[in-house]
Amino acid sequence: MSTEAPLYWGLNARSYCTLIHVSQLSSFVIPGLGIILPIVLWIAHKDQNEDINQHGRVTANWLLSLLVYSVICFILTFIIIGALGFIALGLLNVIFAIVAAVKANKGELWVYPLSFQFIKR
Repeated sequence: MSTEAPLYWGLNARSYCTLIHVSQLSSFVIPGLGIILPIVLWIAHKDQNEDINQHGRVTANWLLSLLVYSVICFILTFIIIGALGFIALGLLNVIFAIVAAVKANKGELWVYPLSFQFIKR
């Protein structure tokens, strides 16, 4: 009988949770992928591991919040200040993804600040 922890796409649960957070940055390579990929990674294994479910949920909540903030910034671009909001959102997304990934790699759950709780437990 094997006592090894299950692997998720070849990764242990902690590394997989880290990947969920880091995958947001894939939008720099292919626009939109940073929204789709973390959600696909989460949905693929959320029922098999509670840590994956929690990390995926906080990431999805942040991405939905980011969408709301982006719509607000788009509206504000008509009075000039929205462009600054887009820059701030871009920086926050990168910083938050890195912080969350580092925390996930340490086995900690980090809830994104400024994130609405659209998806609850």
